[in-house]
Amino acid sequence: MQSSPSAPTSINGDDGSWPVHRRAVLDWLVNETNGQRFIDEIILEMCERLNASGVPVARCSLHLRIQHPQWSGARILWRAGMEKAQIDTFDYATKTTDLFLRRPANEIYKGANEVRQDLTRPDIDTERYPLFGELRESGLTDYVVWPIDHTLGKRHVVTFATERAGGFSDEHIAYLKDLLPAFALVIEIRMKNIMARNLLETYVGPHASEQILAGATTRGSGMTVSAAIMICDLRDFTELSDIWPRDNVIELLNSYFDALCEPIEQRGGEILKFMGDGLLAIFPLSKPTACADLLEAITKGRAGMAALNERNAPTGQPALRYGVGVHVGDVMYGNIGSRKRLDFTAIGPAVNVASRLEELTKRIKRPVLLSRAFAEMAGPGFAFDSLGSYLLRGLGQPVDVFAMRD
Repeated sequence: MQSSPSAPTSINGDDGSWPVHRRAVLDWLVNETNGQRFIDEIILEMCERLNASGVPVARCSLHLRIQHPQWSGARILWRAGMEKAQIDTFDYATKTTDLFLRRPANEIYKGANEVRQDLTRPDIDTERYPLFGELRESGLTDYVVWPIDHTLGKRHVVTFATERAGGFSDEHIAYLKDLLPAFALVIEIRMKNIMARNLLETYVGPHASEQILAGATTRGSGMTVSAAIMICDLRDFTELSDIWPRDNVIELLNSYFDALCEPIEQRGGEILKFMGDGLLAIFPLSKPTACADLLEAITKGRAGMAALNERNAPTGQPALRYGVGVHVGDVMYGNIGSRKRLDFTAIGPAVNVASRLEELTKRIKRPVLLSRAFAEMAGPGFAFDSLGSYLLRGLGQPVDVFAMRD
């Protein structure tokens, strides 16, 4: 009599075939994960399916090397009973810490193809690998680490652990190893998607990246957006570049952008472009508080610049000065450029006015200048100094100019 698919207790049948119920996890990975975007949810469901198939996984972690301006890596951790996997990110300095260097996963990054430890042994090296002691104390009996190799030698790490007495059986280990190629492909697809999104957000901003990923990739594609517009430019940067060493100039420039950009992003603005020592940002008027948010971002940015200059004073670095031009109006928000090289940005007469107001700050020695249109839209809750009308370069009509009060 032929046994039912659920009868075998081993991973492989006596004839070497893979019982139907044991193939379920592999079939799911290959055929049913295409609608799942998130790696952490794939890991959670995979571990639940493994346990349902008789593979006693009590803990699983995936260690990823990622391309991100802040983070060098991420860990996704699942433990039995978790409704959601835990996600932790690690900055670039982590790779040199003692804790990282004494993690078993680091052996995989150095070229090992497997690390396995029987956690019930009394002589495990907890001095070299403190994690072994932590895992044993939490009730785990066996721990295995394998590489997940992606295209062009990009190596990540996956770990499995069990609470089963005696640890994983040989059949369990063979089964998990058989899953790794399919698991690697599934993860790499999501990693590529995450990488594309991260890189786009890094270089064009979150809102522009959404437009591009949604299909705005042809020249001229885009939309008209009503927005408060802010253009900022650093003063005397050319002179600073000639006087100071390159590394000092880069560090100074990055600190200047940190002081100004973080408040912009915190208040819902989008930085569309860095132009040397300048930047272009917009606050869409679809948000009722856009003008107030822009003014708050400028105020916090000025405080950040004052703190930066105070920190730099003992080193002999000159105080940084800058000018900001602010206007409001409709902008064309989309792709411009050559046939093969595009820039996703904002253009239009309203951007030109903001740019000319920024230039005017050099002449009248006020760091932040605003148009009447912006001042009126900001409302009576804000106090500005009226500076009169100015004929700005390239504009046919004078513009009534206001300044933020110090």
